Amino acid sequence: MDSAVAVFGGATLTPSISSSLATNVRLSHLSLRRTSHLAAFRSTSHLFTHSSSLKCSAKPYIFLPHLAASLEVEETYIMIKPDGVQRGLVGEIISRFEKKGFKLTGLKLFECPKELAEEHYKDLQSKSFFPNLISYITSGPVVCMAWEGVGVVESARKLIGATNPLNAMPGTIRGDLAVQTGRNVVHGSDSPENGIREIALWFKEGELCKWAPTIDPWLNEIN
Repeated sequence: MDSAVAVFGGATLTPSISSSLATNVRLSHLSLRRTSHLAAFRSTSHLFTHSSSLKCSAKPYIFLPHLAASLEVEETYIMIKPDGVQRGLVGEIISRFEKKGFKLTGLKLFECPKELAEEHYKDLQSKSFFPNLISYITSGPVVCMAWEGVGVVESARKLIGATNPLNAMPGTIRGDLAVQTGRNVVHGSDSPENGIREIALWFKEGELCKWAPTIDPWLNEIN
């Protein structure tokens, strides 16, 4: 009876040799898979490295200030625009800032004269939409608000959402309550400096109330 043969890579092998070679190939393949699997961890983790070989080194961190709110107490001007007032969204919008933990220091319903609107939006005077913007802001009463808190400027803008409501995230005021840029419900100061300027522009002396909420210790850690 003729011996059975196996063909491997163009060579003819006897049963004993082919069986041994196949076993070695399987073991090598298994070892390679295991090594490759562990190598993936070694490149990004010390999970499989002996503790004596670990070295402490300072890792560089990238700080992006525009993504983080300030740790300082700030003031910001928030205005519910005529469409927000007409749609009955005043209570909804105020409650979002209250629930966040910011302190309301000024509040009034106000009909904005043209001169004040133009001064408020003077940085946009060169824009083609400026006349329509002024007509919009003066078309009905607005709710003027001054808010105070740690990092309130940046945090308030996150609560408000993107200028274009279609780009605003769900959960933000504009993302939940508005559709068009020209009817985006609310305004918020874009910097601490503008917060101070806009509050002084919209509120007269004596219209702001300085007070201390009794829940302050439950909102801000006191060192």
